[in-house]
Amino acid sequence: MPADPMQEALNEARAASARGEIPVGAVVLGPDGRIVSRAGNRTEADNDPSAHAEILALRAAAAIKGSPRLPDCDLFVTLEPCPMCAHAISLFRIRRLVFGAYDPKGGGVDHGARIFDASSCHHRPEVIGGVREIDAKTLLRDFFQEKRQ
Repeated sequence: MPADPMQEALNEARAASARGEIPVGAVVLGPDGRIVSRAGNRTEADNDPSAHAEILALRAAAAIKGSPRLPDCDLFVTLEPCPMCAHAISLFRIRRLVFGAYDPKGGGVDHGARIFDASSCHHRPEVIGGVREIDAKTLLRDFFQEKRQ
């Protein structure tokens, strides 16, 4: 396993920021602890509002593993997933979700829709929030401060 998978996700977030994307990065780890896939946001580059880091990393991991379900994989992401991404995480059957910054405005896990608590949710991963939270929050804060100047 990489020494710090969240660091790898933060690296993806920084790369997304450098491309003018909102700095969110995601990494999927396989059962052996190795990175299966990684991605940063690409909504602007792809002209696709669903091109969130989580969705891109999950799609890539499923393609690599040759399965629409990833029950032995963990997802590390720098920001609490939105409702769309939380539902995708459930559909991909991710074993464990680890995220950095909480998102009181747009989150779908601990805030807002709380997708994993809904009766319509078929799979709830183990959830660990607040990992490297300050680093993730700083990336986001700095990105939006620069955009507002």
